[in-house]
Amino acid sequence: MYLAISAKHGDVPSVDVLVWSELPPGAGLGSSAAYAVCLAAALLTVCGAISCPLKEGAPTARWTEEELALINRWAFQGERVIHGNPSGVDNAVGTWGGALRYQSGKITPLKRVPMLKILLTNTKVPRSTKVLVAGVKEKILKFPAIMNPVLDSIDAISQECQSVLEAMPANPSPEYYPVLEELFDINQHHLNVMGAGHPSLDRLCRVTASHGLHSKLTGAGGGGCGITLLRPDTSSLAVEAAKQDLCACGFECWETSIGAPGVTLHSSSSLNTQVLHALTE
Repeated sequence: MYLAISAKHGDVPSVDVLVWSELPPGAGLGSSAAYAVCLAAALLTVCGAISCPLKEGAPTARWTEEELALINRWAFQGERVIHGNPSGVDNAVGTWGGALRYQSGKITPLKRVPMLKILLTNTKVPRSTKVLVAGVKEKILKFPAIMNPVLDSIDAISQECQSVLEAMPANPSPEYYPVLEELFDINQHHLNVMGAGHPSLDRLCRVTASHGLHSKLTGAGGGGCGITLLRPDTSSLAVEAAKQDLCACGFECWETSIGAPGVTLHSSSSLNTQVLHALTE
């Protein structure tokens, strides 16, 4: 990427690249795309292909839509180096943030989405996306009359979820959360039918259900990670109890959120002590 950007946009000066990440690699969370997006943004900025939008005294800044599109194109090339034939979803999410709709190769950002709190759990079960995709494809070819309606139902779930997410910012009513929880449950059952599930993910869902929480796999399935929706009124005691039970299974958990901004330029003063220490030690 360094050489290609230099050839396309003019020489990139000599740079030291320091990387600090909280994303576990190889867990289906898009860590490679996050790396590619940040690297593309940094290299394009230092060679002058895009602006340096950070104003004096401002903690953070983001680039223009045109500049973000350029960052995304270069990040996709980085993903191709790593994965061969990626969909482009992960680098697009890393670039624009928020939520995106992906259908038939077309990526459309959703204009307004709420910030949803989730519990992210890594089962630590390794899986191969390539093998899982091949297995699902084989099942669809073997039982088309059975599997195609399942795919149609998953598509309907996605569209219903999009409608709910787009309605929530204008009317932040608690009544939306039971709908999202039901969609989580139905989607997880469908993914199991398709062969993307795993006993570790079933266990994750059972553990969180015992605390009144709803979960589903994320990424390719077959292990990897699951997400658990946390309502705004979910008690911290319930979350902590669920985390303890999940950790007792050998899993790793984080409380986080979805719907955050994408790639951002930060001033050093806006970084927390842990990050600053990691980047300067």
